[in-house]
Amino acid sequence: MATIQLENVLMKNTSLSEEQIQSLLEMSLDRGGTVRDALEKKESAGADDVLAELCAVMGLGFIRDIPVNEITADLVANIPINFAKKHEVLPYKDDGNQVTILTTNPLNVKILDDLRVLFKKRTTPLLTSKIRLMDAINKVYEKSTAALQGLDEIEEEDYDLDEPIIDLLESGEDDAPVIKLVNTLLFRAVKEKASDIHVEPYEKDMVVRYRIDGVLFDVFKPPKKLQNAITSRIKVMGNLNIAEKRLPQDGRIPLKIGGKDIDVRLSSVPTAFGERLVMRLQDRSNVVLHLEQLGFSEESLKVLYDDLLKRTYGILLVTGPTGSGKSTTLYACLSRLNNADVNILTVEDPVEQRLHGVGQVQVNSKIGLTFAAGLRSFLRQDPDIIMVGEIRDLETAELAINASLTGHLVLSTLHTNDSAGAFPRMIDIGCEPFLIATSILGVIAQRLVRVLCPHCKAPHKPSDFELSSLGLTREQAQAGRIFRAMGCTHCNGKGYIGRTIIMELLMVSEPMRSLIMQRKDGGTLKKQAVTEGMKTFRDHGIQKVLQGITTIEEVLSNTQIDL
Repeated sequence: MATIQLENVLMKNTSLSEEQIQSLLEMSLDRGGTVRDALEKKESAGADDVLAELCAVMGLGFIRDIPVNEITADLVANIPINFAKKHEVLPYKDDGNQVTILTTNPLNVKILDDLRVLFKKRTTPLLTSKIRLMDAINKVYEKSTAALQGLDEIEEEDYDLDEPIIDLLESGEDDAPVIKLVNTLLFRAVKEKASDIHVEPYEKDMVVRYRIDGVLFDVFKPPKKLQNAITSRIKVMGNLNIAEKRLPQDGRIPLKIGGKDIDVRLSSVPTAFGERLVMRLQDRSNVVLHLEQLGFSEESLKVLYDDLLKRTYGILLVTGPTGSGKSTTLYACLSRLNNADVNILTVEDPVEQRLHGVGQVQVNSKIGLTFAAGLRSFLRQDPDIIMVGEIRDLETAELAINASLTGHLVLSTLHTNDSAGAFPRMIDIGCEPFLIATSILGVIAQRLVRVLCPHCKAPHKPSDFELSSLGLTREQAQAGRIFRAMGCTHCNGKGYIGRTIIMELLMVSEPMRSLIMQRKDGGTLKKQAVTEGMKTFRDHGIQKVLQGITTIEEVLSNTQIDL
């Protein structure tokens, strides 16, 4: 009877033929396995639907996507990972009276009884697929404090600060616990594609946070007594002075993790409760050097390729907040310009990517090698194209302007909120308006928005409020493909994977030059640029929403209404 009912379920919920279903049932019986195993091995269409239907028939719960971030470390603290994998179980939720257990075999009563005794509460099975369960087990135990055994017993003198680190995968069982802890934090940050690691001390505890796709997440709270040990270990790795705790310091940590070359920029600042560390991670093996891949609009690429990057003199500025991808855009421009018939020189702090055929100079303020000093020496090196990492002061700005006026194409970055704000900022630094107006060719302003996870994004019908916020009509919205973030195992429950650029490209026209020389404010300059056809951040963001690349929430939170 059960076999007939199962056969009916398979016929109803899969595209399998009757012969295939008979073969599947026979295979599961002959080999002592389960229908679930047979389905997963055959990779049959609708396997999840079959499992869900079987659970409904048996009166059991079923879950497709496991929200790993909702599973607390305390739930698995007393369960070894080998036990969880061997018996295919994972505690999921504790509501006070009962514990829900994720499993692939709800009929394994003995294991559920063992867990009931361990938790001293009733246990309820929740069925899921083996692939998803194993993935969840790996992720939960990776972030669990149970994986960092022995931390509670560490004293500060128990670790060796002088041990060099070359490849994190080479760390062995004999490594001091604090070294293993720091290695684990770095390894996990690279695996989860974090851009920054924050180590933040507070009065009674400390917190380690990752910035993933522009958003900070708490990942670990080490014991307060380990604060000095962790801080000192990281500072030693970055060649900083561990005795100096009163002044800010900057360093670098070159790492090799899983065959990847990772460059870590380390910054340390003193706070009321100890030194606060921030590490910026950059994967040298995953470099984007093409503007098409960064998210530029087709109209902007046409202007860049056919006009700006073909100029032989003038300044092209890239502006935006910290961490908005300005350096990546500059490298992509240099990669486009890099030919055997031109001499390209850069002065950077630090040199983030090595480009073959480009002379790159690292700023070193300790010995007087500043942006200005490097730029001054470049003019005697017969360059065609010069890239200055950042215009920070009047001397650098004046040298960049002089270089552009004497037959050099200069690329640089500036910290402003939008494209039009670059001109008041240059005037504020101390540059003469007529020099700014005649030297700057155009300004690219950019910021990053998160990209929807392709595996779980769902169609979304925007509300009237959302449409009015974006300035869209219902007809325009229906003509596009608007989605919302959901969350699944592929994106770790976040609903987003990666980021893309939204940008403005302001070209300096004759009317614009006139306004700059009159010292007009950024708002006036922006209105003129929009009149001449410039697309604003909001315009580009709306375009990406209608293309199904990002969400309405991302665009609204990263842009403002242009008055």
